[in-house]
Amino acid sequence: MLLHLAERMDIPLRDRNALLAAAGFAPVFSEHRLGDPEMQAARRAVDLVLTGHEPHPALAVDRHWTLVAANRAVAPLLTGASPDLLRPPVNVLRLSLHPSGLAPRIENFAQWRAHILHRLIRQIDVSADPVLAALFGELKGYPMPGGPAPHGRGEPLSSHDGVVVPLRLRTDAGTLCFFSTTTVFGTAVDVTLSELAIEAFFPADLATAEIMRQALARL
Repeated sequence: MLLHLAERMDIPLRDRNALLAAAGFAPVFSEHRLGDPEMQAARRAVDLVLTGHEPHPALAVDRHWTLVAANRAVAPLLTGASPDLLRPPVNVLRLSLHPSGLAPRIENFAQWRAHILHRLIRQIDVSADPVLAALFGELKGYPMPGGPAPHGRGEPLSSHDGVVVPLRLRTDAGTLCFFSTTTVFGTAVDVTLSELAIEAFFPADLATAEIMRQALARL
């Protein structure tokens, strides 16, 4: 009955195990590291998706937004970021909003920051994860380029042509404009795999597509 209720309520697998333990039952969902032999097929699937998305950037993250894997198109976008932020474990949200990370080169930083914070808030509301809550507090305290950080949980969101929130990133080759999608394993029965997400970035204009194609050809 607990499992039926958890399924209906879309409770994460990690929390379903905790719910079972609290009720006196043994956990039923396994939890392996991505490097374990049992996860080889899943890891190959992740690598296949990331590689197949080139020449556009894509990366895989865990439940705390720690970088698990990335394709070759990601590295050129990180030029100028502090080595400290690129030292594993890399948190991609911290890298995105930190003043020593990508923040100075994000042309629509206020909009992108609002998107990141709103997304993180939704995760915290669902999971009550203290690590995510601490991360939110850290990110919210970062200064805005050219001024202090806004107050509150996040700024109002606006969208690119009324459809998506873009990422406009200034580079030596010109301004790149991306929109992103998120992919998860819909039938995962392992805790680690269920919490893995692939963030894939697509060019929002032809100029971005051509710049990324040329950049990958030089690698």
